[in-house]
Amino acid sequence: MRTFWVIGANGQLGSEIRELAASQTGKTFVFTDVNELNITDHEAVEHFIAENSIDALINCAAYTAVDKAETEVEKADAINHLAVANLARIAKAKGLAFVHISTDYVFEGTASEPYTETDTPNPQSVYGRTKLDGENAILKINPARTVIIRTSWVYSSYGSNFVKTMLRLGRERKELNVVHDQVGRPTYAGDLAAAVLQLLTHLKNKDVGIYHYANTGECSWYEFANTIFKVAQLPVMTNPIPTTDYPTPAKRPEYSVLDTEKIKRDFGIAIPHWEESLTQCLNHWNKTAV
Repeated sequence: MRTFWVIGANGQLGSEIRELAASQTGKTFVFTDVNELNITDHEAVEHFIAENSIDALINCAAYTAVDKAETEVEKADAINHLAVANLARIAKAKGLAFVHISTDYVFEGTASEPYTETDTPNPQSVYGRTKLDGENAILKINPARTVIIRTSWVYSSYGSNFVKTMLRLGRERKELNVVHDQVGRPTYAGDLAAAVLQLLTHLKNKDVGIYHYANTGECSWYEFANTIFKVAQLPVMTNPIPTTDYPTPAKRPEYSVLDTEKIKRDFGIAIPHWEESLTQCLNHWNKTAV
């Protein structure tokens, strides 16, 4: 029986992994949130790993407030970089597998075709830079047993995300302006959670390094919003606007579509289209309060 420690368990991905964990055979899961254990505390992490006989780490914890990160640089760096480096050092010393979740924001966002794992990152925000620093720290400290999964535009029934925001605004307003010139791949955290668990089942020493996971297809935020309203049957008028009409402290990638061929090839992971997953997610939410 292998024991997996899920860090950041109350976030979108961590919560989805928790939901799927009950059906996993031959695995035990231990869940902690960032408020329960300070992952920058080397001694506390070592003690927790020893006490729970941990075999692998799944780090879903992150500072994801993209705009606030521009002024909370130290806080973002502590969670996205320093804590990750601490976990990597301990994983190496203990011989543990380490799965870490990263982001499309490590890329500049000026490409015209999907970003592969070998494309050179060039983050344009504090959030993106601290996430890239975390990636680099892991690959330097513990490359032999580490998998980094970059993902994008994550949503779930848990936490805060674009889908939940659109559903709320769609019930409050008859008309909305939505940015049309930022393009990416929405990712249902339930799909990503299933992929992480499948990856852990088949993970071998050769399958290390960086992988991309996002639902297939691509869209703008404007197109994403329209599809949300269509599936949810909300009669909302939407107006496409340029990014310049919706200024934010942190710069967003204009095009951050992730190429996912590598993870499909190496692990045999089937990835649904984003519209299919959105429909599945919203149908699931209809059984509960959103």
